[in-house]
Amino acid sequence: MQAPPQDYRDVPIDIQTSKLLDWLLDRRHCGRRWQAQARAVRQRMEAALRDMPEHPEIRRLLAGTALHYFHCLRIVEILRGTEASTRNLFGRYSSQRMKVSGRRHRDGAAAASRSLPPPPALPPPALPPPPLPPLQDWQEIVALYEKENTYLAELASLLVRSVSYEAPALRKQISRCQQAQQDFARREEECQLAAAELRERFYASCKQYGITGDNVRQELLALVKELPSLLSGVGAGAGALTEAIELYEACVEFVCESSAEPVLPLLRHVGRRGNTTVYEWRTGLEPVRVERPEVQEVPEQPKEDAIDWGDFTLEPSRASDGAAAGGGAQDEIDWGITLEPSPQQDDGIDWGDGESDGARISVLEAGTEAPEGVARGSEALTLLEHAETRNQFIDELMELELFLAQRLVEMEEEADVLAASQFQLAPAALQGQTSARVGSLLASTRALLGQLGARRMQHLFTILASPRYVDRVSELLRQKLKQAELLLAKREALSQKRREALAEQGALEPKLDRLLEGTRELQQLIEADISKRYGGRPVNLMGVSL
Repeated sequence: MQAPPQDYRDVPIDIQTSKLLDWLLDRRHCGRRWQAQARAVRQRMEAALRDMPEHPEIRRLLAGTALHYFHCLRIVEILRGTEASTRNLFGRYSSQRMKVSGRRHRDGAAAASRSLPPPPALPPPALPPPPLPPLQDWQEIVALYEKENTYLAELASLLVRSVSYEAPALRKQISRCQQAQQDFARREEECQLAAAELRERFYASCKQYGITGDNVRQELLALVKELPSLLSGVGAGAGALTEAIELYEACVEFVCESSAEPVLPLLRHVGRRGNTTVYEWRTGLEPVRVERPEVQEVPEQPKEDAIDWGDFTLEPSRASDGAAAGGGAQDEIDWGITLEPSPQQDDGIDWGDGESDGARISVLEAGTEAPEGVARGSEALTLLEHAETRNQFIDELMELELFLAQRLVEMEEEADVLAASQFQLAPAALQGQTSARVGSLLASTRALLGQLGARRMQHLFTILASPRYVDRVSELLRQKLKQAELLLAKREALSQKRREALAEQGALEPKLDRLLEGTRELQQLIEADISKRYGGRPVNLMGVSL
């Protein structure tokens, strides 16, 4: 037995939303001139909206999206309820909102039926056009909508526009806002990390210099004052290398059998007497008086480069004023030379005959720059402060280090028979050393080299040699802090933009929700209207993504 055929009224009608308007026009549910009729309806609607009663539901309808046919039906129902008491004795509406347009036609016919006077011989002057007709009736608006199903074509156009353009545009805007927030948040984090890294580098550099970083320039200048005490500690540490120096000297004498010059003279001197002055190292005598060169502190550079032109004045000096008063030229320059002899001197020349107690002339020996026993200039500096002697001290330390390292390697290689046989005739100072003792001396030498080669010590030597180096270092360190501050300011600007993007997203999302709600309502209304035209068959609008 075959199954009964399916009733056609149960077969759904599937319509693609993008082709809905063409579908309605092809099946002649709507007229081809629906757009012109819809514009006329909109004009009537704008005129009617100027005279609307105060009603909460009407206010809600007018505050929503664009009005359409079903909104007009609801307004007519509301007006019927609010103006039911305005009917006259014959059941007609006395309110302008509920008047029909037929009255205008009846008034025109009555005016035509009345007898009119004959026209004058001359035409009357042109009059201005009559005023616009009264506000239109919402029932007339509904009737115009229902003419050729204009409302159905307009609803289909609204639905297609919402689905194809407005909703995707809003979603795209919201997506851009979300992407912008992510980008701004990522860049904020990058700025924060970069600023933190710059600050860490700043404090790491300050730590290398041995300062806190609160006032870089003053702290660097204060470090220079600590340099003598640090160098005194290095000189005291050189005293512990006496045994290593003697070991090196004994090895040189044994290998070379004779040494014309003493080995490591400066290192030996510092080990015995400490970090003395250059004068004591060169002469072997302790100076009677030390006149250290004054350290000229360079003033902090101004923010703007200004040129100091000096104190030039255009006013004449007192000498020229005196000359002018005596009748001389006013523009003469006083060179400080007098041609007349002084009353105290016959010829104006002091030959230094010993009669006065003035300054005496001291005759220095050839090759000296100061009186005997006075350390002055570079000779007043200590051995480790003076660049030349400091370099020599470091060279001798490195020479001693190389010797100890080589000797330690030779002592640890037991298979080196040649080296063992070579030192059989060496003095007891060489044969009695153990590898542990040599290793200890090597460690002390390297520790002393490490102190002099430390980054902080190198910066102190540079500052001592060039005071302007302080300004360069201060500026370099300040640049790191300035860059960190700029990055933090940029992070704040990015944070402000991210908040603006979030606020824009917050304003777009409710708008999208209202649009989707209106789109769903339009979809249901159109499906129900088309279903009534096909005997209640179910209608499905395809492609409406909500």
